[in-house]
Amino acid sequence: MLAPGFWDDQEKAQQVTQSLTGLKDRVAAYRTLAVGHEELSVLLVLGEEEADEAVVREVAGELKELERRVAGMELEVLLSGPYDRGNAIISLHAGAGGTEAQDWVQMLLRMYTRWAEEKGYRVNLVDVLPGDEAGIKSATLMVAGPNAYGYLRAEKGVHRLVRISPFDAAGRRHTSFASVDVLPEVQEDVEVAIEPEDLKIDTFRSGGAGGQHVNKTDSAVRITHLPTGIVVQCQSERSQISNRNTAMKLLKAKLLDLEMKKKEAELSALRGEQSEIAWGSQIRSYVFHPYSLVKDHRTGVEVGNVNAVMDGAIDEFIAAYLRERARGR
Repeated sequence: MLAPGFWDDQEKAQQVTQSLTGLKDRVAAYRTLAVGHEELSVLLVLGEEEADEAVVREVAGELKELERRVAGMELEVLLSGPYDRGNAIISLHAGAGGTEAQDWVQMLLRMYTRWAEEKGYRVNLVDVLPGDEAGIKSATLMVAGPNAYGYLRAEKGVHRLVRISPFDAAGRRHTSFASVDVLPEVQEDVEVAIEPEDLKIDTFRSGGAGGQHVNKTDSAVRITHLPTGIVVQCQSERSQISNRNTAMKLLKAKLLDLEMKKKEAELSALRGEQSEIAWGSQIRSYVFHPYSLVKDHRTGVEVGNVNAVMDGAIDEFIAAYLRERARGR
């Protein structure tokens, strides 16, 4: 970082800085745990020697906190994928349910934003398509921070909502679906072959609230990758160049994900595994009525406080998924 010209490439400099911060945090966390363990061990010996029950109770209380922090570090160890330590790109899409499903997408967007902010991650809403009456049809956001992709990949799949719809005058119960796709942000040192002649680049005016400048200039960018038909777009920035750079990041991430899926499909074919139909198999259900419950169908984890989950308390689901995956299930 002290080398001349390090800050000339701002994007690369930020990646190095983020990597450094992640490494420092991991080392500091380990040292804190080691010191805490040593101090509690000494305190416990003293308490037992002096038969001081108050000291023993104090150690027992602090031990629970130490166990919680050790469990958190254990999860980091489980992040062994090539992209788990990096940033994530989340795409949300409304499924069956009309306005109700579009409102569900907006609720999920808030949930992931709350979760990311609680972890100190940076969140950038790259693209959003508002619903016809309310809610959001689709949204794409980038989450930047250590292990963002490793954690958020646990959220990939179909999410099911059951509640009394606020858009139904008869007060009937509705079931809605939304899909969550999570991709790793492709770093500069990862090669993704993209030929210029394979790209169709269009510019258009940004929609929605965004200031006079945003709505009066063709700053938004849409890129179509002709060989695969993949379409990405960005309209979050005032600058067309910035939107184009972000759109290229999204395209690289989708192309990388496509290659990863091809390799997984080839391995599954060799193993004789049958791929499941993604849209028909929800990974989690959020029930607001007739009872309050969030259940992850992959791990069996259940949480009764659905409001806390919608405020971003999803770590329990993520932890269970990572442990299940580590066991090879």
